Amino acid sequence: MKYYLIAGERSGDLHGSNLMKELKKHDPDAQFRGFGGDYMKAVGLDLVVHYHDMAFMGLIALFANLRTLLGRLKQCKNDILSYQPDVVILIDYGAFNKRIAKFCKQSGVKNYYYISPKVWAWYQSRAKELKTNVDRMFCILPFEKDFFKKFDWEVDYVGNPVLDAVKSFEPNSDFLIQNKLANKQLIALLPGSRKSELAKIVPLMTKVIEANPDFHFVVAGVKSMPDSLYDPITKYPNVHLVLDATYDLLSHSHAAIVTSGTATLETALFKVPQVVVYKANRLEYFLAKLMIKVEFVSLVNLIVNKEAIRELIQKEATIENTIIELRRLVDDSFYRNKIMKDYDHLLEILDTGSASENAARLMVSYLRKGN
Repeated sequence: MKYYLIAGERSGDLHGSNLMKELKKHDPDAQFRGFGGDYMKAVGLDLVVHYHDMAFMGLIALFANLRTLLGRLKQCKNDILSYQPDVVILIDYGAFNKRIAKFCKQSGVKNYYYISPKVWAWYQSRAKELKTNVDRMFCILPFEKDFFKKFDWEVDYVGNPVLDAVKSFEPNSDFLIQNKLANKQLIALLPGSRKSELAKIVPLMTKVIEANPDFHFVVAGVKSMPDSLYDPITKYPNVHLVLDATYDLLSHSHAAIVTSGTATLETALFKVPQVVVYKANRLEYFLAKLMIKVEFVSLVNLIVNKEAIRELIQKEATIENTIIELRRLVDDSFYRNKIMKDYDHLLEILDTGSASENAARLMVSYLRKGN
């Protein structure tokens, strides 16, 4: 069968590639085309547009790049009609993919959604729109199944692909030696993978580094970002930059400072005590406060439904608060153990088998049944 996949971010590219691997097992003749990245291309995607040209974070960035996004939408729609896939698989990236879902429904093209947009967080009424336009929803967070039931929509919970990625990770045995990090207690800094995230969090991280010359910090960078964005941090003698090696870094870290997002869950699954620090544009934060309907920002806290890890958001994201929390993570063994117990509970909730395998098996089964 022919599959058209759309992932607009790095995490979606990773999860999309794992899904493709599993789809091949259940459908050996599978053909893939779509929007994605290097991971998906490496396992057989005929890449139309790279997510680098589409990954804009925040309302301001979206408006600033609206012309580009509208152009990509038009290109995507035309390419779907030309390719005539058996199914379009939408991977996260709600601002773009919900429009493609509507287009598919209007055009008579079957579409499945893998990794639901976070409609439970804000504008919950959008669930009705998804129900109307999406043929099958495959959720990765355990509470989403009950959420969609409120809208009389039966969806499939398949497990979490982040857990798949962590479980299948094969560490680089020479990581510490190659980066001259052996015999050092490492503090991981995960500032995000978008320019807008880096611009807001790097100044704070710089001050935290200055206040802790006895710590050895390692920044989890990405090759797709210019090195100049990391220069304000990496100029310090107790700071090291690694590129596209986040899992290797986390597997050797004692504590971490993390921006909100998938990285908080990844850090937890590597059993690294963390503090979540997040700053947004003032206008974006004001609008978000009006719309967001959930108590927590990090996936870790949302899943366990309690504050397992400290969240320092906007006004609370100060240099002083971050330094205090980091010191607790490093020095307070009771506090560290408490976090570890909550991480164990998190794993119990998420460990329902391979999300990629579960999703692929169901997708192929539904397609063969014409559902």
